Amino acid sequence: MFRMNTIPILYDNDEIFVINKPAGLPVQGGQGIKHSLDVDFSEQVGHKVYLVHRLDKDTCGLMIVAKNPVAANKWTKLIGSKIAKKEYVALCVGKMKSKSGVIKEKLVQHGQEKSELVDDVQKEIDFSQIRLVLETGRMHQIRIHLAKQNCPIAGDDQHGNFKINKLLKKHFKIKRFLLASVRLTIPINEKDMVFEIENPFLEYEIN
Repeated sequence: MFRMNTIPILYDNDEIFVINKPAGLPVQGGQGIKHSLDVDFSEQVGHKVYLVHRLDKDTCGLMIVAKNPVAANKWTKLIGSKIAKKEYVALCVGKMKSKSGVIKEKLVQHGQEKSELVDDVQKEIDFSQIRLVLETGRMHQIRIHLAKQNCPIAGDDQHGNFKINKLLKKHFKIKRFLLASVRLTIPINEKDMVFEIENPFLEYEIN
């Protein structure tokens, strides 16, 4: 359960807040949702706030929220451009073919293209921590790309391996997918400002 005044603020000015969104908190309210970032954070700061971009409910980490509609319009364009640099860390099941590179595969959403994941559940599960720089903002982009590389995010039942995720839940208590927005570079007063949080997945032992 989420309570008021628990969303950390890393920075604010006349236009925006930079916050650290908790995992498990939806960014937008709706039917059946008791707590959401747009409502809870507005109550926390004492005035209405405006979403500039979104993180999935289970994704934690750095996010920008605007203080007024004009700022929201400005920062929505900025965060969707290559001017803003967004970096993520994902705890994945499996190993990437190379230690670094660029993923340029086409994304076809709504179930039209999916990767074929290995169905065998091994006794030992290899974890990888992967750092990613996001260049576009398509829905579930990171989750889909990693699944297509046979290195799905741990706990991601929608795009990952359901059988392995059952083991992760049983043996590692992983009940959600493990993805975090850990570093954000944005232009403020004509200079790049960098915001960074600690990797929240350091508790997991990586081979």
